Amino acid sequence: MIPLALYRKYRPDTFKDILGQDHIVKVLEGAIKNKSVSHAYLFNGSRGTGKTSIARILANELGTSSNDIFEIDAASNRGIDDIRELRESVRTLPFDSDYKVYIIDEVHMLTKEAFNALLKTLEEPPAHVIFILATTELEKIPDTIISRSQTFTFNKPTESILRELIKDIAKKEKFKIDDASAELIALLADHSFRDAQGILQKVMSVSDNNTLESEEIEQVTGAPSSKLVNELIGSLSSKDIGKALSLIKKASEQNTDMKIFLKLILYKFRILLLLRFAPDMRKEIEHQLSESDVKFFQEVLAEKSDSISSKSLLVLLEAYQQIMYSFIPELPLELAMITILGQDKQM
Repeated sequence: MIPLALYRKYRPDTFKDILGQDHIVKVLEGAIKNKSVSHAYLFNGSRGTGKTSIARILANELGTSSNDIFEIDAASNRGIDDIRELRESVRTLPFDSDYKVYIIDEVHMLTKEAFNALLKTLEEPPAHVIFILATTELEKIPDTIISRSQTFTFNKPTESILRELIKDIAKKEKFKIDDASAELIALLADHSFRDAQGILQKVMSVSDNNTLESEEIEQVTGAPSSKLVNELIGSLSSKDIGKALSLIKKASEQNTDMKIFLKLILYKFRILLLLRFAPDMRKEIEHQLSESDVKFFQEVLAEKSDSISSKSLLVLLEAYQQIMYSFIPELPLELAMITILGQDKQM
């Protein structure tokens, strides 16, 4: 028997289960309580933020049975004929509920003609019909559709929210995971609940002792090793440009995703600055780190290097923005190292 995917097994069932979208939950709960539900909602947000989950919960909270909930993938049902068929369907009364709820995912994929056909239905919707449109690309939705819908923008979950979710699911699945390992999965998930659960499941599937550690996560996901990240930051601290460039070359030869590599560098660099300038946060921060990282940070801070600074962090942030546009993936990071260590001024 194929095990159920974690994102399906732990999909939220009620508004109370929703994480990080309080601004949306509060409004929807109020609308249900006051019987002022809109005929059309537009949910906008990046993938894996809970748009479809909240759409289903809203339908269920309205007492809509599975017979009267219709989920449509606009990516594969995007033509005018599909929408015309939907327009015919909305005219019939619900089977055994007060409402018929139509959840249209990836609605931005509809053709121009299909949008025009959908608009006519949104302009004069039957009283028993509620549309919930979901999109990751709001800019592709016609203004006429937006103006006839209540629009909600979904927040990306923070690393701390994802970390706690990962720890909670691991515990329920009878796996042990420390804060540092859960934090690594949260960082790799790139602000997506679904991706976090997918990575966790992948690591769990290869674990032979029900204990999930950072090294195992790095091997399974192909993430750069913590040692390599620390060595690069250490070379910055010691102002060893040759070593820094050599480590970037090593990462490239290992087919490391440079965006993830730099993201982990940024994460640890930020922690260094917090430890330096906000000592009161030390206990809270170190609680989320591995013993080896705690020792590493202490050693770097003891050097009091002026290259570990807010200016350096800004240079790294700029490199992160540029990395997705670079035809040589490692080039922005190499330039950042040269800039931070002032080598370009010596030419």
